[in-house]
Amino acid sequence: MNRFTAIARRICRTPLAMSAVALSVALAPAVASAQTFPARPIRLIVPFAPGGSVDIAARLVTEAWGRQLGQPVVADNRAGASGNIGMDQVAKAKPDGYTLAINNVALAVNPSLFARLPFDTERDLTSVGTMGTSQHVLVVTNGLPAKNVKELIALAKSRPGQLSFGSAGTGSTFHMAAELFKSESGTAILHVPYKGGGPAMVDTIAGQVQLSFPVLSAALPQVQAGKLRALAVTGPKRSPLLPDVPTIAEAGLPNYAFETWFIVSAPAGTPKAVIAKLNQTLNQALAAPQIKARLLKEGFEPLTMSPSQADTMLHKEIKRWAAQIKQAGITPE
Repeated sequence: MNRFTAIARRICRTPLAMSAVALSVALAPAVASAQTFPARPIRLIVPFAPGGSVDIAARLVTEAWGRQLGQPVVADNRAGASGNIGMDQVAKAKPDGYTLAINNVALAVNPSLFARLPFDTERDLTSVGTMGTSQHVLVVTNGLPAKNVKELIALAKSRPGQLSFGSAGTGSTFHMAAELFKSESGTAILHVPYKGGGPAMVDTIAGQVQLSFPVLSAALPQVQAGKLRALAVTGPKRSPLLPDVPTIAEAGLPNYAFETWFIVSAPAGTPKAVIAKLNQTLNQALAAPQIKARLLKEGFEPLTMSPSQADTMLHKEIKRWAAQIKQAGITPE
């Protein structure tokens, strides 16, 4: 053994060197798993019933996302408790990238709507990225005399508490879009929650409630068939699917803007390299021309963000809706 070999062996036995070796050994499985990820199908929990906007968005993108990853991404509906049941499953899942969830504004609303959640939204979840946004549309029953937003506001103010709006349930995007409208217009309109957007739409058509704020893709067929009258869309710009329908801001409430967004989450502690790969491949899927076209046809606008951008957006939205819910006087359940 020469002098240099002896010196090298003594160095390797120092505490610092031994710590470095131990750290490299500990990190090796994480690095290896990130390099080989994914090795099996990925489960994407949809915490709402089939047929809703979150479910539609998921199923429009999962096939293309799976192709980018080299493994299927399988949508799995786990509805209940305004999305909390499905999100709880993700929050408590193994943080390995194989169990994800897609959600909408409900993820930011629920921390203020529920006195006790079985998970902490910001502590127990981390963002993978976003899929897109979708406008809602203010629709009224054909029997209502109001022909535009200004006339609706005047009518609601002349009949405080007598007009009602249907929603897909307390805390749903339907509900939040309407509460924002009430706040901006200074009107008192009764909230009638339903178990899903479908029943709310049926009762709006029948005149049991006078108005609603369904997601654009769900309302479009009813508007085109003449069963409901669209007064305005909720987003910052007109929809190409209803080009003659103004935004609520254009129609008289300049500070009003509401879009639902779709965010993909993973359990906190999922390796950053795995999150990065999921984000990169999701964004690649969303950039495909055929996926963009399919989303736009259904009333969705593709939206891509980095994981940190999505986390920041979620944090801001949680604070925004906490203030809105407090202002509306909605009591946590």
